[in-house]
Amino acid sequence: MALRTNGAGVSLLVGVVLLYVGAESLVKGARGVSTDLGVRAAVAGVTVVAFATTAPELFVAVVGQVEKTTTIGLGAVIGSNVANICLVLGLSALVRPLAVSRETVRRHLPFMALAAVLLVGLGSDGTLSTLDGGALLLALVAFTAVLLHGVPDADDADGSGEEHADDGAVVADGGTGFAPPLGRLAAVAPRDLLFLVVGLGLLFVGARRLVDGGTAALYLLGGSDRLVGVTVLALGTSLPELAASLVSAVRGHADFSVGNVVGSNIYNVLAVLGVLTLLSPIRVPTSVVDTDFPVLLGATAFCVLLLVTRGRVGRVAGVLLLGGYAGYVSLLV
Repeated sequence: MALRTNGAGVSLLVGVVLLYVGAESLVKGARGVSTDLGVRAAVAGVTVVAFATTAPELFVAVVGQVEKTTTIGLGAVIGSNVANICLVLGLSALVRPLAVSRETVRRHLPFMALAAVLLVGLGSDGTLSTLDGGALLLALVAFTAVLLHGVPDADDADGSGEEHADDGAVVADGGTGFAPPLGRLAAVAPRDLLFLVVGLGLLFVGARRLVDGGTAALYLLGGSDRLVGVTVLALGTSLPELAASLVSAVRGHADFSVGNVVGSNIYNVLAVLGVLTLLSPIRVPTSVVDTDFPVLLGATAFCVLLLVTRGRVGRVAGVLLLGGYAGYVSLLV
């Protein structure tokens, strides 16, 4: 028994490390490619980087789906979203209070709320069907369209018809935030592509080890699929978001910390679960409907209310978020 538990623990640790290293490599490559193609930093932060840090959830969920443990994938998404709001934002706010831009509040935050409401509304009948997945993917298309083609805020422009990225570089476009990328494909650095490929490979291997190790460890301790998904796997797959947000908070880039969480939560639901339901319908246990859904809605509502009314996440709010997460985990255990 002890030997099997130790083996599961080693597999779990290796999986977490590979996921973290893979996500870092993927983020670095994604950011490099976005820069090579002329994508402005503000859009890249909420799209490319947020989607890259969501890749661990996608890989874990897909591996779990292939292994016929669909509850693990669902639990990993819900648990990761709750951890992103309560744990990641909570810890980041303790490091430094987080202010958020008007663009994030007005254009990105509504989609995070929509994603949570859609998930709860579609899954409350006990199943996420292929049709439900199509609705999630349509919402993802709408979110992407708003990001890529929305009109920038007035304070983003310098009055010359050009828009400046966060690093001060000028991005030529017609109001979309993008330079024409097709003609710049040759400018993509091979090193950036290598980071992308290596990152994806490490994420796949790490996801498999994390699924195997986390499942074995909790099953040996009497845990359920739901507990595996919303605790061990959710925490492990939230490490990229946690690392990125903490580093951003330390360096004073608060809006990136918040944007990373908001974007990641949107992609977790709309992209990850949307893709999973295309593979096969997902059964939603009663325990998820009765406990996890209300917690997800509560955490999302608190985050939205906080950012809309105050425009920041202070240290007191950070403590409340961490306390809420501790209470949620204690309910599961």
